[in-house]
Amino acid sequence: MADNWTRVAAVADVEEGKCIGVKAGKRDIAIYHMDGAFYATDNICSHEYALLSEGWMEKGCIECPLHAAQFDIKTGKALSAPADTDLRVYEIKAEGADLLVKL
Repeated sequence: MADNWTRVAAVADVEEGKCIGVKAGKRDIAIYHMDGAFYATDNICSHEYALLSEGWMEKGCIECPLHAAQFDIKTGKALSAPADTDLRVYEIKAEGADLLVKL
């Protein structure tokens, strides 16, 4: 199967230290800009339906706005209860002014 890179945002859309939610096909994806690099995970909390992009990003973690579950932005690992299922992580790259995610 060929590489499936999809444009999801402009580099300028995601300020350093911020997170945005995007749709890529049927997937909700959170795009993070942290320490000069971009990261991408599922945007839906694995515990209960909530958009992680509406949560709090701090010290390499995203905290769910609903029940405060925390996930590692780089690895998607669930770090605190009530979440016990990791998030899917997506490859992401900047190409010119565009951010692309591999689906």
